Amino acid sequence: MIEGPYKLPEGWRWVRLGEVCEINPRRPRLHVDPNEPATFVPMTAVEDQTGTIVTPEVRPFEQVRQGYTYFEEGDVLFAKITPCMENGKTAIARGLLNGFGFGSTEFHVLRPSGSVIPEWIWLFIRQERFRKAAKASFRGGVGQQRVPKEFLEHHPIPLPPLDEQRRMVARLEELMSRVREAKRLRQQAKEDAERLMQAALAETFPRPGTEPPPGWRWVRLGEVCETKMGGTPSTKDAEYWEPPEIVWVTPEDLEKCELNRVFSSRRLISRAGLEKSSAKLFPHKTVLLSTTATIGKVGVAEKPLSANQQISGIICGDYVNPEFLAYYLLRLGETGLKQLGGTATATHINQTNLRSLPIPLPPLEEQRRIVAHLEAVQEKAKALKEAQAATDAELQRLEQAILDKAFRGEL
Repeated sequence: MIEGPYKLPEGWRWVRLGEVCEINPRRPRLHVDPNEPATFVPMTAVEDQTGTIVTPEVRPFEQVRQGYTYFEEGDVLFAKITPCMENGKTAIARGLLNGFGFGSTEFHVLRPSGSVIPEWIWLFIRQERFRKAAKASFRGGVGQQRVPKEFLEHHPIPLPPLDEQRRMVARLEELMSRVREAKRLRQQAKEDAERLMQAALAETFPRPGTEPPPGWRWVRLGEVCETKMGGTPSTKDAEYWEPPEIVWVTPEDLEKCELNRVFSSRRLISRAGLEKSSAKLFPHKTVLLSTTATIGKVGVAEKPLSANQQISGIICGDYVNPEFLAYYLLRLGETGLKQLGGTATATHINQTNLRSLPIPLPPLEEQRRIVAHLEAVQEKAKALKEAQAATDAELQRLEQAILDKAFRGEL
C-alpha cells in the first residue's frame, strides 16, 4: 500500500497501476492458422468521446501477427501518443475473435489482475486529471510525444474491494448513460442549428436552371462583377512580410458554412509584399471565395485587404449587393461550386469558369431585404450553436465531476 493524494474510505487502499495491472504483457506463442480471421483495432477504430471500439477490422492472422500490439479479451487499451491520448482514446477490448486481437503500436495494454475489474481501470484512466498527469510525463520530439510505460506502472490508483468496484461501476454507468443521452440531444440540436441556415438559403434562392421569381433575372457573374485571384509574396524575402501591415487572408481564416465578416487574418504582409508580388489589394466589401483545395468558404472584406492564391476576390458592380452574392455562394455550397471546376470532386475553379457562374439577381432593394433576413437567421443559428457549445462544456465538466466523486468513494 502507498500514500495517495487524498484520503480514501475505509476498506479502500492506494496501489500503483503496475501492482494491479500487467502493463504491455508479453505475447504468448499462438498456434493459429495463417488464414484464420483476427480482430484488428487501428487507432481510428476507437471513439474518443465514448471510449469504445466502434469500427474494428477483421484481417487474416498472418497479416497482423507481427509488428502490431497484441491484447486479449478484457484488456484495457490506452493511446500513448499525442494527441490521441489527450483526446481520450481508451477502450476495453471486447468481442475479440478467438479471444485475442491486434492493434496500433501506439496503444499501451493494461491487463487487470484478479483484484481489479477492467471497467474500474478504464474509468480511472478516462479522467482528465489522469490524462493531464500522463501528458506531463511525455517523452519524445514534438508531434511524436508518448506516455512511457513507467508512468503507468507507478501511477497511484484507489482500490476498493471487488464488490464495491462492481457497485460503483454500475452506478457510474447509470449516471454516464444520462450524460451520453444529454450529449446526443445536444449534438442533434447543433445539427438542427446548422440546418436552419441551409433551410433559409434554400428557401430564399432559386435553384440554378429554374425559373426565377417575378422581377428577378439570371445573369453571369462576370457580367455584373469583376473577379481576381489572390497571390502570395515569396516567403524567402523578409521585406515582403516585415513590418506586418496588410491583412492577408487564407482559407484557414474563414469558417466553413457561414458568411465570414473579415477584418483580420493570421498573417499579414508588408507594403512591399503587396507592391512587388502577385498579391493584390481587394477593396472594402469584396466577396472572398476559396476556389482552390478547400472550395466554398465565403467571406466579405470589411476593410481593404489581400489574400493568397487559393482565394478569389469578387468585386461587385452597382447592381449587386456583396452580402447578397455571398449568401448565394453559400447556398451553392462546396458541392455546387465544385461543378464549376468540371466535376463534383474538382479541387480548383479557374477565373473563366467563376465568371460564367449564373447568379439570380433581384432589384437592389429586394437584395438588401433578403440580406437583412438572412443575417437575422445566421445570428440565430450562431447563438444556438454557441449555446450548444456551452452545454457541451458543462456536460464535460459534469462527466469529470462524477468520475472524481467515484474515485473518492463519494457516490
